[in-house]
Amino acid sequence: MKISFLFYSLSKGLAYSLLLVPFLTNSQPREEGKTFLATSNVVPIKASNFDLRDVKLLDSRFKENMERNGKWLLTMDTKRLLHSWRVNAGLQTNAQPLGGWEALDCELRGHTMGHVLSGLAMMYASTGEEPYKKRGDSLVTALVECQNVLNQNGYLSAFPQYFIDRCIAGQPVWAPWYTIHKVMAGLIDMYTYAGNKEALAAAEKMSNWAYLKLKGLTAEQLAVMERNEFGGMIESFYNLYGVTGNEKDKELAEMFYHHAVLDPLASQEDKLAKLHANTQIPKIIGEARGYELTADEKQKTIATFFWNTVIDHHTYATGGNSDDEHFFSPDQLSAHLSARTTETCNSYNMLKLTKHLFNWTADVKYADYYEKVLYNHILAAQDPETGMASYFMPFKPGLFKVYSTPTNSFWCCVGTAFESNAKFAETIYFHDNNGIYINLFIPSEVNWKGKGITIIQETRYPEEATTQFIIKTDAAVSMPIYIRYPSWAVSGAILKVNGKKVKVTQKPGSYIVLNRKWKTGDKIEVTYPMELRLATANDNPHKAAIAYGPIILAGEMGTEGLKNPAPYANDQNDYNNYNIPANIISTLNVGNADVSNWLKPVAGQKLSFITTGKVASRQITLIPYYQLHHERYVLYWDLR
Repeated sequence: MKISFLFYSLSKGLAYSLLLVPFLTNSQPREEGKTFLATSNVVPIKASNFDLRDVKLLDSRFKENMERNGKWLLTMDTKRLLHSWRVNAGLQTNAQPLGGWEALDCELRGHTMGHVLSGLAMMYASTGEEPYKKRGDSLVTALVECQNVLNQNGYLSAFPQYFIDRCIAGQPVWAPWYTIHKVMAGLIDMYTYAGNKEALAAAEKMSNWAYLKLKGLTAEQLAVMERNEFGGMIESFYNLYGVTGNEKDKELAEMFYHHAVLDPLASQEDKLAKLHANTQIPKIIGEARGYELTADEKQKTIATFFWNTVIDHHTYATGGNSDDEHFFSPDQLSAHLSARTTETCNSYNMLKLTKHLFNWTADVKYADYYEKVLYNHILAAQDPETGMASYFMPFKPGLFKVYSTPTNSFWCCVGTAFESNAKFAETIYFHDNNGIYINLFIPSEVNWKGKGITIIQETRYPEEATTQFIIKTDAAVSMPIYIRYPSWAVSGAILKVNGKKVKVTQKPGSYIVLNRKWKTGDKIEVTYPMELRLATANDNPHKAAIAYGPIILAGEMGTEGLKNPAPYANDQNDYNNYNIPANIISTLNVGNADVSNWLKPVAGQKLSFITTGKVASRQITLIPYYQLHHERYVLYWDLR
């Protein structure tokens, strides 16, 4: 989607953003100059992300993950994916049903379809490759057929509408609005990223059905309904409102305001303990999107207070949160190192929220957090052999990552993985009216058409500390380039422009600003020396993970007891306590010695370290958590 931001001054002299969305068609996903005016963003936007089409990933682990993700999306049997939808609509189908959370006896069936649509749309935008669009378009057409045959005021799902009735009545049912959200989000993404107008029309019909369904409910009835997980319905209705300007979409978003959870956050009270974490995070994303469209300061307070609270009091060294899918009491990390720590969906959603907050502020702390989660959870959660996805990142010593199967899992975290691994390019670069923010150090190329400038980023980060940026432009361009100076880079920064050293006056946790006239062939080189450090639990200085630069290291503990079919699972809870050997080492005898004194680099091996001396009963090798797969590990250590 091409998003243009026009800035103008109001009586208070503030810069506001006006959103222009392209008039997109199936055959011609972007027709320059043909736009319609959508609802305005009415809050200041300090940093806008680039169109996914304008950023290209170059060779790296991120591109590899994206390609594995794309392969899965293109080889998935769409007849099987559509089976439950056609059964619900009474249409003929002879496909074999999928298993797991997409089985015909699973009440959540259908949620994966939305994620697949989003993933295909984002893969198309990220790569420009037509097969992704064609597959997405064919799925949209098939869904529209189901919607038309159902003929229920625009209702569309893989389960009967009475699931929603049960939800409204407060009767047991597994999260039907959650699934509705995923489908609506996928349809909206197929429109905004891939230009499918049929998808937008289907989403509008779904919204019309929802409005007719809910408009007569009392506040008390809505409160009962909202006890059941409803995913990002707020976000979807606000996003649709942002595209169509239909006030009913905005009204629907407001109907899903969950007072019991959001009012304490608006009052800046941390009452998150015992709440199901991923049920709540999408609500806050919705409030953040609402703030952009309404300028309601209450929504801003909810989003910022929630983010700060989760990061400061509920977040592990990897950037993830939750134990057994739930928030727990603040500052109690060391008591929650289990087989079910840090659900991957939580991290996916925290990154979505973080992007909103960075858009508003351009505050480097959001970019620092984004990097932490991206490397240490999102990148770590994909199996490099098969592309399958992990639900939890278990921190119980001696456990291992468990991955989904191609046809019999389809957990929520499988769905979000389709999106996470399709949009790595989304947050590497941002821009304001004047210049470019470089937030992530990932091999890539960004083309800022409005300025006529391209920046090519070459790096082996974090394996190497130096990153190079090469400028290409038809004519010299005067503009600032803001390069993130990570908060972990306490050993300083080395900066060169065209081979000449430039003094860095900024401090870690800020941006290095280079403001000059750039011409083709100009080169910037920045080096952030990396050091080992401890990332201690917020409640116990003797319980710690080990970090090197931006990455968390995990200790290799071998494969004893791991047999087929481990570590692949139909159920995300399989192998929670899979024969953990008694000889797993999770205690390090380090005294008060600095970590660099007892952990040394392995010669000739990038990002590999080994313990020395009598720190443990045997030497332990530590490597990046995102590189450790199909093996037991220890992430948090007891320090003696």
